[in-house]
Amino acid sequence: MFLGIDCGTQGTKALLIGEDGKPLGRGYAPHALIERETGAREQEPQWWIDALLQAVRQALAQAPDAKVHALGVSGQQHGLVVLDESRQVIRPAKLWNDTETAPQNAELVERLGGTAGCLQKIGIVPLTGYTASKLLWLRENEPENLARIRHILLPHDYLNFWLTGQFAAEYGDASGTAFFDVRTRQWSREVLDAIDGGSGLLWNALPRLHKAEEIIGALRPEAAAELGISPDCVVSTGGGDNMMGAIGTGNVKQGIVTMSLGTSSTVYSFCDYPISDPTGSVAPFCSSSGAWLPLVCTMNATNVVTQTLNLFGKTVEAIDPALSGTKPGADGLSFLPFLNGERTPDLPRARGSIGGISSNNYTPDNLIRAVIEGVSFGIIRGLDLIMDGRKPEVIFAIGGGARSTQWRQLLADATGAVIQVPMEEEAGCLGAAMQAMYAFRHSSGSSETMAAIAKHCVAISPDKKQSPRPGLFEPYREAMDKYQRLLNELYLQKSC
Repeated sequence: MFLGIDCGTQGTKALLIGEDGKPLGRGYAPHALIERETGAREQEPQWWIDALLQAVRQALAQAPDAKVHALGVSGQQHGLVVLDESRQVIRPAKLWNDTETAPQNAELVERLGGTAGCLQKIGIVPLTGYTASKLLWLRENEPENLARIRHILLPHDYLNFWLTGQFAAEYGDASGTAFFDVRTRQWSREVLDAIDGGSGLLWNALPRLHKAEEIIGALRPEAAAELGISPDCVVSTGGGDNMMGAIGTGNVKQGIVTMSLGTSSTVYSFCDYPISDPTGSVAPFCSSSGAWLPLVCTMNATNVVTQTLNLFGKTVEAIDPALSGTKPGADGLSFLPFLNGERTPDLPRARGSIGGISSNNYTPDNLIRAVIEGVSFGIIRGLDLIMDGRKPEVIFAIGGGARSTQWRQLLADATGAVIQVPMEEEAGCLGAAMQAMYAFRHSSGSSETMAAIAKHCVAISPDKKQSPRPGLFEPYREAMDKYQRLLNELYLQKSC
């Protein structure tokens, strides 16, 4: 059996599967979050370990005779975990949605020669939230902590370290650090030298990079005992949550699109060669399956919808009736959902805004629709960017937002694509378990491909398919244009 662990922003999940990909046990434990008005978003790495233990024990309790051969870890991308010479955590981890480091990101891009210089050096343009700017923030705000750094890890790397005692990284998650060349798949000393002045402190703190098919080690006896798993269990490289979500939806070959509607929204599509986006809006990440995964991320999604529902004393069950009872465009209301700043477009200091309010359209249901449309329009613009003029035929939707029938229908009508939902909702967990299966089999001499594993592990839900309805594509495009005009007027200063 194989175990997938997904350490997200709001909690950690665990999924135990058999050889056929069928679920045998599940677990979940929540995380706390440190939030400050400065834009800081942080967590204590110990919280992840505590949640991992709780979630895994829950999953194993549902299959008491399970022998876990291998496990894989999926983790929220971009977070910074720094350890000292005693291998102890120095400070709370700054997370992917931490916008406190926006000035440092702008400064770092300038040091590297602007957008063109970044693309030339590492094939990617650093955005607020990426790991590199967090290191520069430490240098400028906590130099004593920077001086103590001996190991630099991402969240999923840190959990792998706790599990195995090994310092290891892999290409997919490393892509989001902005001190990694996404074309050559190597760390970039030039970026780190631009942060620490060439001292070598940060360069010497990097973990070794591993390929997707590699095993990084067996469980430490102490970790195995706490988890209740045999110490013979091995740990695969794992990867970032988006990379594991791609594997868990079968997005491991050309032509497949995955859209994730979680705390953040992401859209990505497998590619067997590195892409180059001169605007810097598309993140040309590596996949965790041996290829590339061009991706666009927006920072505000289900959290904004949930907060809006809470204002009206409603729950997520109110989403479907609100959408079915209103029209595309919310009778002229437009909502910019930038409650946490935004990554795409790159507006870390932006705030949410409502446009087009009148005495006739300002109703709870219209506002709920406008919020969901605002979240959706942002990620659909991202879809347009990664497809570069092509129209997707099918989109796999995952995350909390994908549970809503009417939200899926909105996406189908607005994109013109069929929206399908994998049977396994926890795509990050499933992808991590599949990646563990892939690495375990390769270590045993098998040459089975990730696509072959996906074929028998990833199933599509037959009753959660939404097809585009005739006559609604244009009304949604008109609403998107109105959304874009408001965005231009308030932030981009462009005529529409």
